[in-house]
Amino acid sequence: MRIANISGFYGDRPRAAAEMLEGPDPIDVITGDYLAELTMLILWKARSKDPRAGYAATFLRQLEAVLGTCLARGIKIVTNAGGLNPQGLAARIVEVASAAGLSPRIGVVDGDDVRHHFDREVVTANAYLGGWGIAECLAGGADVVITGRVTDAALVVGPAAWWHNWRRDEWDSLAGAVVAGHLIECGPQVTGGNYSFIDELPDNRAPGFPIAEIAADGSAVITKQPGSGGLVSVGTVTAQLLYEIDTPLYANPDAVARFDTIALHAAGPDRVLVEGVRGNPAPTTLKVALNSIGGWRNSMTLVLTGLDIQAKANLATAMLTETLGGFDQFADHSIELIRSDHADSPGNTTAMAQLRVTVKDPDRAKVGRRFSNAVTELMLASYAGRSPPPRRQRPSNTGSTDPPTSRPGSSSTARSCPTVRSGSSPIPAARSRSCPRHPTSRRSSSIDFRGARRSAVR
Repeated sequence: MRIANISGFYGDRPRAAAEMLEGPDPIDVITGDYLAELTMLILWKARSKDPRAGYAATFLRQLEAVLGTCLARGIKIVTNAGGLNPQGLAARIVEVASAAGLSPRIGVVDGDDVRHHFDREVVTANAYLGGWGIAECLAGGADVVITGRVTDAALVVGPAAWWHNWRRDEWDSLAGAVVAGHLIECGPQVTGGNYSFIDELPDNRAPGFPIAEIAADGSAVITKQPGSGGLVSVGTVTAQLLYEIDTPLYANPDAVARFDTIALHAAGPDRVLVEGVRGNPAPTTLKVALNSIGGWRNSMTLVLTGLDIQAKANLATAMLTETLGGFDQFADHSIELIRSDHADSPGNTTAMAQLRVTVKDPDRAKVGRRFSNAVTELMLASYAGRSPPPRRQRPSNTGSTDPPTSRPGSSSTARSCPTVRSGSSPIPAARSRSCPRHPTSRRSSSIDFRGARRSAVR
């Protein structure tokens, strides 16, 4: 079977789905990954303003362009774009499809939201589910499957298990699908995107999105549509294979893939065979990602010009420390001297360095105007050559249902709405826990996830 990826993060190429279907090679299933840990916080902000929100809205725009074609060709669509509100996204798909005169059967996988098991400061708590809920929806006749938080690889494991009618204990086959899912989950990263060896790429076009051809034994060929940009080679596949990997035992809810058994072979132009994967039984725990509001952060940037940059930075730091009464009062702080200056620079841009001072604290008043004003007061009282910080474009409202401007994989500890020069912003704090599928005496771990893989077909 041939499973294609058309999204690696919330904000990926809007035309990826259409481009995939315009290619000459057939596709059986289209998958899209939209959820990073930070994305869950952004979706929570959106839903806090509108209870109908909480899903990746960009998926709807992609779907409108391809839904009719997918239904006509029998191509299944599987995505985790449901985020915090998979039922809400399913309802919107019904509306969009009805307006186009279409009637897809929609399956929904939920049960990942376990926030009720945690304290109030936790705003999102989602278990990473596996692929069997997806497989059940497809077996029930769903044309489109919407999930909440599942593992990235589950978007491939579920369709592969359904297509090949695998048993739940076929660990090697399932592990092979986990590896294939991991390889295509980040979209064009496996076809030359973010690849270190730029000289190997055939041209400067944006890489095409990947396709995994998965056999009944779990082996797979990673490829892309002929004529699309980028490159599929043992090098690009290896780079993605090692992305976000810790130990050789890659645990997923459906199987533990042994990365020390993987063999890669070139199998033709833009084709790499992935075989030999061995799997261990699925773990008894699931990871839970938590987001909570972790306090307030404010950053101020001082521009340093001319000579003696380090001495000027030391002077500014000492004077600011005195003005504030010390930095020990804050829960955390950082002072970074960013050297972008050059001797005898031909222009202002390369004659400047930046001293970035950041403070963080649960008390908004500490890091708000009081801190900003302390920096501003030194404008005429510190080092020679002081200039205002460069103007930055204010980030878009993170409460919007549109995607964030941050890079995929951004840490959830990044501030949710950074301010420039004054004011402060709430900081999400993210952490992960392993929660057993079977109850224990610990309150935060007494979650039976055996019933979490619920599915429904509309």
